[in-house]
Amino acid sequence: MAETENSIAIPQDFDGLKTIILERKAQLPKRLRQVAAYALDNPDEIAFGTAASIATSADVQPSTLVRFAQHFGFEGFSSLQQIFRARLRERTPGYDERLKSLSGNDHSKLESGSIFNGFVAAAHRSLDNIASSVEPEAFERAVNILADAETIYLVAKRRSYPISGYMAYAFGKLKVKYQMVGTAAGIDDDILAMAGPKDAAFAVSFSPYASESVNQAKLLANRKVPVVSLTDSAFSPLAESSKVWFELVEADHAGFRSLSASMAFAMALTVAVAEKRRRVSEDQSME
Repeated sequence: MAETENSIAIPQDFDGLKTIILERKAQLPKRLRQVAAYALDNPDEIAFGTAASIATSADVQPSTLVRFAQHFGFEGFSSLQQIFRARLRERTPGYDERLKSLSGNDHSKLESGSIFNGFVAAAHRSLDNIASSVEPEAFERAVNILADAETIYLVAKRRSYPISGYMAYAFGKLKVKYQMVGTAAGIDDDILAMAGPKDAAFAVSFSPYASESVNQAKLLANRKVPVVSLTDSAFSPLAESSKVWFELVEADHAGFRSLSASMAFAMALTVAVAEKRRRVSEDQSME
């Protein structure tokens, strides 16, 4: 296998490229880091676009794309682009065909029906994507971290808030001790001050990231509180503060993103944490 100038093997697939980018992102020059963030957040655009169109979207010069490719050992940008095109060929077919079939439905002739069908199709695509994007080993690590915590701190703002709201409701019903970070009384700092290494946190934020959530996750990590996070990019500021983080990009309809996959993930994580705690409690009672 060929090697880069820095003696790192040239990635042979998208997962390999993503791994190397994440390992080296802190050392990348500003413009190359900008390209890296765009590439990982918009892999389909990299596969389909021209160097000129991609450079415009990433707000860099076309020559920067070439430098980015060569930085990771590729001869040029077109060689790097093949990695992204191969990713598309290997992907399991999604729900695009369902969307096409919905457009032929009689109900889609009505504007409201078309909107409804569009959001349903987007939700299907989101759920299809999450099935392949969440690694079972990482999910198990996240469950263990949260299940071992004395108190689980839930951090979310704006569009992400319904996720923590659901988890708070479910944890209450499942008798798992939690604490919402975000109160009308404005005492978030006082709540965070009670968190310690025996606790854990679950933070959620999607682009454009809520600065308050990012800062709170960083504060908790600095206090040695393990953080599990759900976000939408490998370059999300939440990733830097997290022991385990998950990348989930919701499909959109007409520019509106739902929380279909995010809520499914939150439901699974909440129940898995409660079940893990139940099993541990049973094992301890039998000793």
